[in-house]
Amino acid sequence: MIVELDSTPGGIMLERLETEIFLTLAEELHFGRTAERLRITTGRVSQVIKKLERRIGGMLFERNSRTVRLTPVGRQLAEDLAPLVVAMEEALSRAADASRGVTGELRVAFLGEWTAPLLLRTVGVFAERHPECRVEVREVQLSNSRASLLDGSVDILLASYPFDGMACGPVLLRENRVLAVAAGHPLSGERSVSVEVLAEHPVVQYPEVTSAAFKRDRTPDRTPSGRPVPKGPAGGSFSEMLTLVAMGRGVLPVGEHSRQYYPRPDLAYVPLHDAKPIERGLVWAEGNTTERVREFVRAATDVAGTPTGVAGTPTGVAETLPTVSA
Repeated sequence: MIVELDSTPGGIMLERLETEIFLTLAEELHFGRTAERLRITTGRVSQVIKKLERRIGGMLFERNSRTVRLTPVGRQLAEDLAPLVVAMEEALSRAADASRGVTGELRVAFLGEWTAPLLLRTVGVFAERHPECRVEVREVQLSNSRASLLDGSVDILLASYPFDGMACGPVLLRENRVLAVAAGHPLSGERSVSVEVLAEHPVVQYPEVTSAAFKRDRTPDRTPSGRPVPKGPAGGSFSEMLTLVAMGRGVLPVGEHSRQYYPRPDLAYVPLHDAKPIERGLVWAEGNTTERVREFVRAATDVAGTPTGVAGTPTGVAETLPTVSA
């Protein structure tokens, strides 16, 4: 690998070993530990750094018998160089993925029972197209959906939008919203209600770990007209939230498929006639846009009958299949 530091003719070029030694020493600030990590001699580390400093024309490290510190020039070089190296490594990884084809393992998950059928149909199509890639399917909960993507135990997740802080694909599913209320609640007999009724009843809250953008969409602080919405207690899971509703502790806007997947005699689901639909799609950690993920998004888009580059997707959702990350 060669990294170019200056695009002008005769600009400084760094070889892979020089880059690795400099960035490792900038992190360790210790010649011995740097040599140990790179499996070279301490003398080789010192030789490369001195050569690099001569080429740059300035000191990169201040060192004495006890300490090693970055100079301002060295710190700036490390800050500029590190993302370039990461980008080059990611580009090489994507090229390797593409050259090998779609192989290995893809871990996919769903959040919410009614999304599972679409996910399983997608797995079937993906498996037909890429038989050499094994797919593992699991269910996640509100409490661990984001953590599963961040720690790598899940590669891609079918979930509700907005899902901030993640790369997102096209909208695959839409459903109307209804208001979950206790069976004996004054609103339980209504044919439909307005979102404005949220200002008149406590609204059960999602777990603390749920993203801020998602909570603003599902349990807003204010109604469309600007009236404040009183907050009810929070539940640790969706089933627990519905139990709080059944106990009369508050109301909760949910998707209409809750009627089918969470039917309970102590609950009623009342249509919200002026609420925008809930939208769902695939999300994954930024920087994890592998060829496997791209092809799974493509398969899901085909299964859902949504053209690639669907218009009208929610804010923050990619309008086309990603090339790097969303």
